[in-house]
Amino acid sequence: MVIAGHPDDADFGPAGTAARWIDEGSTGWLVCCTSGDAGGEDPDADPLELAALREREQRAAADVIGYAGVSFLHMPDGALANDLVLRHHLVREIRTFRPDAVLATDPTVIFYRFGGVNHVDHREAGLAAVDAAYPAARNPMAFPALARGGLAAHRVRRLYLFWPNEPNVRVDISSTLDRKIAALAAHASQIKEPDKLAERIRSWAAEEGEPIGAAAGEALRLVVIDDDEDEGPDSSLANAADAEAGAAAAST
Repeated sequence: MVIAGHPDDADFGPAGTAARWIDEGSTGWLVCCTSGDAGGEDPDADPLELAALREREQRAAADVIGYAGVSFLHMPDGALANDLVLRHHLVREIRTFRPDAVLATDPTVIFYRFGGVNHVDHREAGLAAVDAAYPAARNPMAFPALARGGLAAHRVRRLYLFWPNEPNVRVDISSTLDRKIAALAAHASQIKEPDKLAERIRSWAAEEGEPIGAAAGEALRLVVIDDDEDEGPDSSLANAADAEAGAAAAST
């Protein structure tokens, strides 16, 4: 399960990883906390119309990646907060889909290592995803109405945090980089220079792939919540070209 603040976040983020794991047998689901209703530059634009457009774009992009479906939580764009309301929604999504791994933005990053500020919605979505995955989703006494309604507690075993300043895993996305670029192109309302998009994404992917000897890669921060002998990472994981840590053949 990929949890993102806005439509297009997942595609700028771990779309290549998600596509590869889906190709290798995983089932993926995307959750967008907002519908991107503030993602424009015209103050006179109708935010509901923009949200509807961005949802259509994200659904088209999700089809390219291969997700089984997309959930939109309709939280306010630009005012996302890691509160009990958002956490309740995310726990419901996790207990419904029951993923082995959750991918979300790294909530510890405020300032990117090479410049720039991480959007507050990205940070709040990431923190809410972490808090929903642990401990709320696995605690039957957290949001007990969900359990009484048939959504039993569920243990997420891995977190993969994207856009980290300190990655410890890189995934070879050479086989799915074109899909990532195609998914991003579906977000036409957000791409100001579409002719330069592919070049920019290929450059980023090449930089992330270089440390593992891959033509293209994505960098993630892996947090193991539940370890086991069969699928636990070892000390070589950070440099492994195929660093799925057991999630490649499971629900993502």
